[in-house]
Amino acid sequence: MKKLILVRHGESQWNKLNLFTGWTDVDLSGKGLKEAFEAGKALKANGFKPEIVFTSYLKRAVKTMNNILDAMDMDYLPIEKSWRLNEKHYGALQGLNKTETVEKYGEEQVLLWRRGFSVKSPVLELNDERCPHNDPRYKDVDPKELPLTESLEDCINRLLPYYNNNILKAFETHDEIMVVAHGNSLRGIVKTLKGMSESEILEFNIPTGIPYVFELNDKLEMVKDEFIGDPETIKQLMDAVANQGKKK
Repeated sequence: MKKLILVRHGESQWNKLNLFTGWTDVDLSGKGLKEAFEAGKALKANGFKPEIVFTSYLKRAVKTMNNILDAMDMDYLPIEKSWRLNEKHYGALQGLNKTETVEKYGEEQVLLWRRGFSVKSPVLELNDERCPHNDPRYKDVDPKELPLTESLEDCINRLLPYYNNNILKAFETHDEIMVVAHGNSLRGIVKTLKGMSESEILEFNIPTGIPYVFELNDKLEMVKDEFIGDPETIKQLMDAVANQGKKK
């Protein structure tokens, strides 16, 4: 049986402030660092032994991964980073407060921007300082592939080639793989594995710092999935993610 471990990064400083983050490279909060270390402890206690790790270019995912591996005493594992595992690009919403955006545009519109399958956020201008085209970490990426905004569908479409050609391909030589990434990029993987509809993925929320494990058969089809942790705590965390874009 193959195992795929998914972990959304720990709470970031902008998660704590309830801001749209996207590709903005913000750090983990103190709570986020603790969440990452606790995720590693939980994985170790439950006997998980990943053999390779995939993560994004964004420090909140990279630092989460580092803390997980530190807690597992597995800092030696091979690591592969890709911009294709980055969070969904929120365009011009990046840096805005989610609650204030709701007050301005309404809950329904903000929910679509946050979770709608094919709805894009307002586009970022090329001369905007938040534009990824001027970021040195993407200097080797074809500028045509760098987004100025994305829908969840766009995020999944840029993720899937990497997921199929790199992550799933790694199962040819490994039995246990870990991916540490972001809420929306991981939801793309979850949607694909579980065959979820657009409306189902709209309602599905992944909490920060909680390992989500899939058991796969030899055809790499899902046999079982489970979050590692206390079910009631996990439900509360998932509800908290869902409520980020609602009026107080």
